[in-house]
Amino acid sequence: MITRNEAFELLKKYNRDHFHIQHALTVEAVMKWYAKELGYGDNEEYWGIVGLLHDIDFELYPEEHCLKAPELLKEAGVSDDIIHAVCSHGYGITVGCGVTIDVEPEHEMEKVLFAADELTGLIGAAALMRPSKSTKDMELRSLKKKYKSKGFAAGCSREVIERGAEQLGWELDKLLDMTLRAMADTEDIINEEMEAL
Repeated sequence: MITRNEAFELLKKYNRDHFHIQHALTVEAVMKWYAKELGYGDNEEYWGIVGLLHDIDFELYPEEHCLKAPELLKEAGVSDDIIHAVCSHGYGITVGCGVTIDVEPEHEMEKVLFAADELTGLIGAAALMRPSKSTKDMELRSLKKKYKSKGFAAGCSREVIERGAEQLGWELDKLLDMTLRAMADTEDIINEEMEAL
């Protein structure tokens, strides 16, 4: 399996933008948190690598997101299971070139990635509006208010987040609460990594 360091170098090969790297690190940390929380602690590193690589093609090929990823990952010798997981987070979404992604999330890990990816963006945007600029002092109530405001972080699809919760068989509140806790618990690690870049 690709190591975490190799995965990070691969990410940086195709992603230079500060925002994209921070998003990848956030999703990696959230995935690792979920792995432990849901009883997959032995696979924590694996869940994290999938999170780290999930948007590998987005910066250079936004119109072919999840379509270009298999080629970039295969070229680097990444295994088919990771490629499937990466592509599955786009399931049912029509990308810029007009193709609808048909790789379905099967494993619980893939369903978590699908559900949490967009949500991390929304929670991150909500944190930036706070005096602390942090998720650590954010309450679920405050997040739900932002979530319900259609104009807030309009680029984060509520439909995708809700489909994600449904695929997991969770109430939306459970997904919001757990992802918020995951981000609060891992915020310092991500900040340290970003400073080290």
